[in-house]
Amino acid sequence: MRINPSELPLQKAADACKKLLVDKKVLVCSKNRLTLSALCLCTPILQSLVGGATTEDEALQVLRETHPDILMTSEDLEMGYGIRLIEKAKEHSSDLKALIFLQRETPEVVQEAMEAGADGVMFMSSIGTGDGDFIHALSTTNSGGIYYPRAVREAATAKVKPAPVLVDPLSERELDVIRCIIRGMRNTEIADSLFVSAETVKSHVSTAIHKLGVRDRTQAAVFALTHGLIEADI
Repeated sequence: MRINPSELPLQKAADACKKLLVDKKVLVCSKNRLTLSALCLCTPILQSLVGGATTEDEALQVLRETHPDILMTSEDLEMGYGIRLIEKAKEHSSDLKALIFLQRETPEVVQEAMEAGADGVMFMSSIGTGDGDFIHALSTTNSGGIYYPRAVREAATAKVKPAPVLVDPLSERELDVIRCIIRGMRNTEIADSLFVSAETVKSHVSTAIHKLGVRDRTQAAVFALTHGLIEADI
């Protein structure tokens, strides 16, 4: 992978990142100190940075002190575990948007990250390829959506968990709504896509959450993916 700093797409990405992070507080975590320092010194992130950390405990301390809007972390930390960090961070603030960059691409790790509450999951190997776009992840999660690019979805469904026997199975329309959620769409966008009202979409989401016994729309989407109720290629 070669990066040319004068290329227009890269400059546009930097401008987009800066706009997306306006009025946001960002916490960055990574085991790799060079990566952490580079991210923290990146101008679009620096404007919103409240702290950086290489360990789970350090990150949680910064989180409690600064209440960030966005957490960016790798799975590996000097001490601790990035996926567990997300789970604890979400317990502290359910509104926090969490993005994780995975080195390992196994179904188990991907599913673990999703179930921990990661709003955006990307593979390190996909960055810069167009299938794992950081700016798209920021934009989608900032708008209330989730960002699971195709490579991540395919890994999540490569080894699905046993399908549960639901007392009240999801209807085809409820499955359509969940497919849209997985694409990162908001309720208004889902409504336009399915030619129904936003209230109808909210009703379908609420019913699906109840049927699956999960806490929110994101977890409904994760449950459907990891249990094979939804295909990866959507």
